[in-house]
Amino acid sequence: MATEQPKKNKEPKKPKFSAYWIYAAIILVFLGINFFSGSGFNEPAKTNPAEFLDFLEQGDVEKVVIVNRNLARVFLTEEAKTKPEHEAAVQEELFPGGDSPAYTFEFGDLQNLEDNIREIKAENDIQTPVVFESQQNVWGDILLTLLPFILIIGIWIFIMKRMSGGAGGGAGGQIFNIGKSKAKLFDQNTDVKTSFKDVAGLEGAKEEVQEIVDFLKTPDKYTALGGKIPKGALLVGPPGTGKTLLARAVAGEAKVPFFSLSGSDFVEMFVGVGASRVRDLFKQAKEKSPSIIFIDEIDAIGRARGKSNFSGSNDERENTLNQLLTEMDGFGTNANVIVVAATNRADVLDKALMRAGRFDRQIYVDLPDVRERKEIFEVHLRPLKKVADELDTEFMAKQTPGFSGADIANVCNEAALIAARNGKQAVGKQDFLDAVDRIVGGLEKKNKIITPEEKKAIAFHEAGHATVSWILEHAAPLVKVTIVPRGQSLGAAWYLPEERLIVRPEQMLDEMCAALGGRAAEKVIFNQISTGALSDLEKVTKQARAMVTVYGLNEKVGNLTYYDSSGQGEYNFTKPYSEKTSELIDKEISNLIEEQYQRALKLLEANKDKLTKLAEILLDKEVIFKDNLEEIFGKRPYKSRDEIMDGHSSEKKVPVKEETVTEKRLPTGANSEDHSEEGPSTEK
Repeated sequence: MATEQPKKNKEPKKPKFSAYWIYAAIILVFLGINFFSGSGFNEPAKTNPAEFLDFLEQGDVEKVVIVNRNLARVFLTEEAKTKPEHEAAVQEELFPGGDSPAYTFEFGDLQNLEDNIREIKAENDIQTPVVFESQQNVWGDILLTLLPFILIIGIWIFIMKRMSGGAGGGAGGQIFNIGKSKAKLFDQNTDVKTSFKDVAGLEGAKEEVQEIVDFLKTPDKYTALGGKIPKGALLVGPPGTGKTLLARAVAGEAKVPFFSLSGSDFVEMFVGVGASRVRDLFKQAKEKSPSIIFIDEIDAIGRARGKSNFSGSNDERENTLNQLLTEMDGFGTNANVIVVAATNRADVLDKALMRAGRFDRQIYVDLPDVRERKEIFEVHLRPLKKVADELDTEFMAKQTPGFSGADIANVCNEAALIAARNGKQAVGKQDFLDAVDRIVGGLEKKNKIITPEEKKAIAFHEAGHATVSWILEHAAPLVKVTIVPRGQSLGAAWYLPEERLIVRPEQMLDEMCAALGGRAAEKVIFNQISTGALSDLEKVTKQARAMVTVYGLNEKVGNLTYYDSSGQGEYNFTKPYSEKTSELIDKEISNLIEEQYQRALKLLEANKDKLTKLAEILLDKEVIFKDNLEEIFGKRPYKSRDEIMDGHSSEKKVPVKEETVTEKRLPTGANSEDHSEEGPSTEK
């Protein structure tokens, strides 16, 4: 379904504190200690041993201090400080309470330096003292000693954090917490803005879920009459219909702790981790009860046991499921913990998981009808900055049968992109229609190289579909036909299938006949057939097989069905019927298809001139619409289901050549029958 965009006036979130600032501060402290432990910013002038010996011979040196047997500090006499040659070396005191050295120099061999000093002092009768000192940088030595250990510990902590994040995480971020639950907690401190008002359509599902929320808010209202809180609710439906969105609305409405996670979060490479996470999840939920646990895609761990494990070895998913079954039926009714799950594969779930006392209620989230699609369009149009005034949401809802909420959101986004690509200032009706065509059929490819013969064959193929569907009463109404390549197809015919609640045999047969109209047109015009009907044949074969084996609509096979609604039949290696019945089924399927093919041939032979005229217009314009068919065939003599529902009446006429008969077209989106590059005529 659809949600509103988040409000822009959110309070700014405070920046999270990072531990890396602490690491940076420690490093700066160590560097500062090491740097400032020296003599400071002001350093004496540099000299060399030869110059120093000259100063000593001239009597300018008051004393010499040898530090750590490799550095000499030279102190000048008061008289020498006034000499111009030493003016640049005279500085302020560097060491409080004492004289400052004028020069420093480093030397290699101490013995050689001492011999030179002793020789000069003897020759010049100088009594300059030589003092030996030893200085240590305590903090620098400590840093150098501890640095290797600090680096090793830091690398170890970093590796452990990465291991814990990649192999299961868990609370605390340590590898020892791999068995902890990975559920994300939403509570009153969490900003969850989604509510039931943001969910368009799904009225029945919202009522079911809203009752659970109401039970958590006011349990006394129900317990006073002896009612018990339901253990669980299972949201079932096709992808994109809003199951997860409905769960988000529950999180926003319930105002109780809400634990959200996916079924795959329980699955781990280590044995026993899944069961451990289930135990930890329910432990946290009980501590914060009343609370809700939401498990998305529960079929990841809820598959029927023993059906997918052929090796006979230990199955981690089965252990996780066993623990989940125990937890759901193991706590008392006063624990106030409700499990909400979502899946689009309810047929593969274990029966023990579906029984009363675990998932007490199953809520089917179906594809939206035309009224609900209108509401969803209105929600998804709100984020668009500029929408043309002429846009009719009711019209758009009728143009998108079988679309889910996610599909409609995609249509609105694609329409905005198309409008921006064309330089428009607002998103208009045509942009939405182009978006539907883009999603259903693919992107137009006008530069694809097609020979005139191929183009003519495609035109007659698509014109055959359009002609037969226009003549037959129960075929889906035509929207447009094109021979412009789109996606992998070379041509397409768009129809709007009626959203029927029940389908009769004549309706299914009419649709099958219309699908075979493309191949029949090729046979009538060229007396040849091509591979262009691949998807048509695939579609009618499935429909004919469904009539015979699923719906029990064949007289010879009888009122039997071999359909297994539990989904367990896919694990069986044998057919549920004998070889004799199998031969009968194959024969009846072939007869059904052949009858409709011959019927399409007769209809097109009787209307060959109109078929040719329609194909010529299609070759000229490349795209034709319903109006073009009305000019050639006249108005369609049958009223559609929508006209009946709207109360419009039109006189019903009987077709001249044939009885009315058809197929079931399930509402799986706007249908297009395509003439593909390899030959298939695909329905998208």
